[in-house]
Amino acid sequence: MRAWRGARLAVAALVLVAALAQAQDAPAPSTFNHEQSWLGFEVRTRFGQRIAGEFPRFDGVVEHLPDGRHRVRLQVATSEAVIPERPRYTAWMRGASFFDTVRHPWMEFVSEPYTSDLLRDGGALRGELTLRGVTRPQSLEIAPSACARPGRECPIQVSGSIQRSDYGMREWQVALADKVWLLASLQLQERAE
Repeated sequence: MRAWRGARLAVAALVLVAALAQAQDAPAPSTFNHEQSWLGFEVRTRFGQRIAGEFPRFDGVVEHLPDGRHRVRLQVATSEAVIPERPRYTAWMRGASFFDTVRHPWMEFVSEPYTSDLLRDGGALRGELTLRGVTRPQSLEIAPSACARPGRECPIQVSGSIQRSDYGMREWQVALADKVWLLASLQLQERAE
């Protein structure tokens, strides 16, 4: 019995050592360059007016997975979202009928693993979006790159849309379209090698 327990401990120790070695070999996650990145949104009224806003505060990383693929984790402060030069619209948008930032100050997007080809060639970046306490599958569109090193030599252009009603934003249906466009231009920080 002791030999069996000792063998199990030895196997567990080897697995732990292998996991730590693999973690040390994996590159550190990339972070976003906040000064050169921009996140925004747009909603239209039923009367054709376009209301555009920005998310000035966000945090996120691009994880480099052991199999060579990547995963994005992006948190966006809805509590600091702003509609420029429209303080009344900004207060309404942060309120309970839209982002409900008192109870849900952040939204988060976590992508499925993807290859570097997606950033170069463009295409769908799938993942899950959590907004107002609701998590749903979400697909964002990556535009084809204008350079050899997307995110470093040129921005990564991202767009997508959500239905407000899918995330519990059912008020103002008479005045506002259900679709909200999400837009981003993202640059990554250069890592010290």
